[in-house]
Amino acid sequence: MNDDHPDRPPLLRRLLAEALGTGLLVTVVIGSGIAAQHLSPNDVGLQLLENSLTTALGLTVLILLLGPVSGAHFNPVVSITDWVVGRRRGTGLPGRTVGVYVGAQIVGGILGALLANAMFDIAPAISVTNRVTPGTLLGEVVATSVLVLLIFGLAATGRGALAAPAVGAYIGAAYWFTSSTSFANPAVTIARVFSATFAGIAPASVPTFLLAQLVGAAIGLALALLLFPAATRAADRVVLPHPVDDAAI
Repeated sequence: MNDDHPDRPPLLRRLLAEALGTGLLVTVVIGSGIAAQHLSPNDVGLQLLENSLTTALGLTVLILLLGPVSGAHFNPVVSITDWVVGRRRGTGLPGRTVGVYVGAQIVGGILGALLANAMFDIAPAISVTNRVTPGTLLGEVVATSVLVLLIFGLAATGRGALAAPAVGAYIGAAYWFTSSTSFANPAVTIARVFSATFAGIAPASVPTFLLAQLVGAAIGLALALLLFPAATRAADRVVLPHPVDDAAI
């Protein structure tokens, strides 16, 4: 597939959108976590509520804003799965583009974590929060698998325009029903290492979290293909359709 397809914005613009979107997503996650700690220092449940609502709303806005530019993946498992789904039909992300998408997401996420720390006058520090237990790893598998199923199910049924509110609502809910509080995103997981706050994760926890997310993505993709066989023809519509008229953006 030609990545310079006329229906797509230029690659550099898409990479900027992916870096900016992932970075702002991490800023929302960590910044709202810091604010929640300050506002509700003695109530962890209220902290999680504040953090999850802010993340759900922020993610919805970012997908709406940047989806027409890059597809608003903001997540390596979404980009990788998009390539896997579309590679046989020449749709979705070309293989050579996946790596730079993922790189932009990771770099953007780390910068977003540093920005959140700076806004709250917190010195950059590595998290010491160990999150790995059998339960939290299972939680990551569940969180990621349902996220992938949701995204590709919407694309396969022509409802990609609903991705912004649907994904935002799902992530907000998954904060609560998964034991891991639904990281479900390798770039966000790596970025949260750089925040010794409510939202942080220790470096030692990252590899197993990433593995759980990849397993979850594989399960979610398998379910999507079983339930929605048309998903193999819908990779170009993940997360939102790319604009036909580049002048519109």
